[in-house]
Amino acid sequence: MNLRMHAELADVWDDFEADDDMWVAVLSGAGDRSFSVGQDLKELAGREQAGTAAPSSFGSRGKPGWPRLTERFDMVKPVVARVQGYALGGGFELALACDIVVASEDASFALPEARLGLMAGAGGVFRLTRQVPWKTAMGHLLTGRRMTAGRAYELGLVNEVVPAADLDTCVEGWVTDIVRCAPLSVRAIKEAAVKASTLPLDEAFTAHYPAEERRMHSKDAVEGPVAFAEKRAPRWRGR
Repeated sequence: MNLRMHAELADVWDDFEADDDMWVAVLSGAGDRSFSVGQDLKELAGREQAGTAAPSSFGSRGKPGWPRLTERFDMVKPVVARVQGYALGGGFELALACDIVVASEDASFALPEARLGLMAGAGGVFRLTRQVPWKTAMGHLLTGRRMTAGRAYELGLVNEVVPAADLDTCVEGWVTDIVRCAPLSVRAIKEAAVKASTLPLDEAFTAHYPAEERRMHSKDAVEGPVAFAEKRAPRWRGR
């Protein structure tokens, strides 16, 4: 991922968030070798040697593509990661930022930044320690060791692991199930789950959730029960 790619991806995510007709995104690497191997280190080395690379730590503020997916904390639409091959460094951080991860059996994950004198500053340090047991997370962060897709599944980082030949079908199944649900409900659920994850339980019940306010007063909130009573498929409009 070079600076140009980050800038282009920001436009993609802006379009996705702004278009009410887009209900879910699937993030995938091109080809079958890797999902993403992270930052373009050759570009970084070139900028370091040219003296144009400023010291960098956490986040992307002030850099091309800000806010990147890893920092779009208010994004309420679901994002599915389709992971085949390597998901390393920033690639693993992208997967950690997605809501659902489907991986091929040949996928592997790692945060190798410590081996490179770098920092998993796109959320890897923060998300991995929240999504798996502490000792497990530290073991991978402090060594850069890789984990297989099967191990990632065991740890709950991946929703499903399938043969590479079945990956697209599996992803399609998850997307189909998501779009079968009311889009405003999906967004409200994601918003509430993310926001409440850092709140005490009593505060979670009383916090303000804008997406839930929209869902609660929507026509879809009426359509769902009516369709159930009439024994027909609901017609979601996202309104």
